[in-house]
Amino acid sequence: MDDDTRTTRWERRTELPLVVASVLFFVSYAIRVLGHGLPEPWPSACVAAMLAAWAVFAVDYAVRWRLSGQGPRFVRRHWLDTVVLVLPLLRPLRVVKVYEAVQRRRGRPRLALHARVITYAGLAVSLLGFAGALAVYQQERTAPDATIHTFGDAVWWTCATLATVGYGDVAPVTPVGRVVAVGLMACGLALLGAVTGSFSSWLLQVFADEGNEKPPGG
Repeated sequence: MDDDTRTTRWERRTELPLVVASVLFFVSYAIRVLGHGLPEPWPSACVAAMLAAWAVFAVDYAVRWRLSGQGPRFVRRHWLDTVVLVLPLLRPLRVVKVYEAVQRRRGRPRLALHARVITYAGLAVSLLGFAGALAVYQQERTAPDATIHTFGDAVWWTCATLATVGYGDVAPVTPVGRVVAVGLMACGLALLGAVTGSFSSWLLQVFADEGNEKPPGG
């Protein structure tokens, strides 16, 4: 059995566990951030769940690296998986990728290419936006001179940032918060470009099809 076949079989077997681990990590992090006033053992349980989920990600990454037989090249060729391992809050990107793979194996996707691009981009924006809002709120809520005091403020700022609009009166002041802001700006520009390009391509295709239609009786 070659390495590609073994890797494919491993990825199929681990799809559901990885999705469960991703959801567990995300929910645990959200509870830990939003429920910062919860008594023990809730905070400790959330940290333990996050560490357990990250361990699942690490094991999956190590096994796929070993099965690939690519050595150090695996890190470069699977840069998204590497980034997600280091920054688990980006795990929503991996969830979208897994969902796409499942749809392909079930046969021809139900949605057209343009609709899939718009759908997955919207899903990715929603998940990354929520993760970014949580991360910024965690860093900013107790920072001196902070303008983001509630989770609602964080969500509002995240929406403005992803939309590339931006508002000067609400902005992160901590180093980590600003790093998150740079990442959200980059994601917003990339996903907005993907959606705009896909929509424009769809319009051009529609107009081209209408132009190629023969008139009745022609």
